[in-house]
Amino acid sequence: MPYLIDGHNLIPHIPGLALDDPDDEMELVQRLQAFCRQQHKTAEVYFDPGPAGYTVTAQRSRKFGPVSAHFVQPGTSADTAIEQRLGQLGRSARNWTVVSSDRQVQAAAHAVHSTVISSEAFARLIAQIVAREGNSAKREGLAPEEVQRWLDFFNDKSIK
Repeated sequence: MPYLIDGHNLIPHIPGLALDDPDDEMELVQRLQAFCRQQHKTAEVYFDPGPAGYTVTAQRSRKFGPVSAHFVQPGTSADTAIEQRLGQLGRSARNWTVVSSDRQVQAAAHAVHSTVISSEAFARLIAQIVAREGNSAKREGLAPEEVQRWLDFFNDKSIK
């Protein structure tokens, strides 16, 4: 199931991210990329407009591998954009998971039979996946003792 994510609703629940960080959106996108690659999923993340005069990117929508980031225009909200996207999906909306703790967004998702997961629960899921990915990365390669054995083997002058 692909994900529709309320970005600014999720950021405060991700350890190390904060809404007042100017790079919070891109940091979240990077974490979502790792999550999506690990889970073989795709995600669309929606961000509310920044303060007046603040431009996140010249492009309103941008693809980052398995993650599409949508920066909604001033005068609207990520909540509205997610609701509109659910409407565009029609009957296939039931195949999507909506990530938000906003009750209005959750109600819109339930109305089209999408799965709903709170931002807090999704943040915990991301943390688990990233921890698992970190542990598996540590297991890749050779243990130091094994490296030493191979070095000894190749440096052994009696082997010819």
